[in-house]
Amino acid sequence: MSLEWFDRVSEELQEHLEAICEKYDQIGHMTVDRASKHPKIEFFVETDENEGEYFCSLFFDPYNEEFYVKTFELDVDYMSKTILPDMEDIVDEVHESFHEFIEGIDDHSFVMDDFQPDDDDYEKIDVEWTTPEVTAYAYQDELEVTYQFGVVQETGDGVLRRTNRIQTADEELLEDVTNFVFSKEEANTIIAMIASHVDQLSEFDFVE
Repeated sequence: MSLEWFDRVSEELQEHLEAICEKYDQIGHMTVDRASKHPKIEFFVETDENEGEYFCSLFFDPYNEEFYVKTFELDVDYMSKTILPDMEDIVDEVHESFHEFIEGIDDHSFVMDDFQPDDDDYEKIDVEWTTPEVTAYAYQDELEVTYQFGVVQETGDGVLRRTNRIQTADEELLEDVTNFVFSKEEANTIIAMIASHVDQLSEFDFVE
């Protein structure tokens, strides 16, 4: 068991990412956890509330001396592992994850300084949550999806929050939150479309 490769990558990775990506150089950060059974390097950006929003986690297997990333395959209820054999693969994985994260930023959730709009409309959204989290479905202790309904106080728009929680094999809880904002005029159309096509949907088939 050796951490030599892990330490080398940890020391050089930030510099490599800053060199190939100006946006990452401006807002990207990384933390190193060397004490875990499988050490890891996590990448994040800071929100306007000085909190970290993580977009990539690199794990290191000290026995096989290799880096890997985990991906939960929802359709088969399986956590897959992708091996990253060299520095180029590692840098590409983090760089791609960073841009996917940036492109998917929801300004209703938080605003980063480098992406702040010209006005302050999205600086802070005050939502009154009118329901508790309601579980849509769950599978043992590994997967849970909940929904919560709220109203934006300033505009009167509705907010549907979807929270997806996944328990990994290492007993690490991954949480993904998505907010869908809609007006009262849109609500009836959305409801009607779902009601008209719900019979075409398939139920989730958990694989034992």
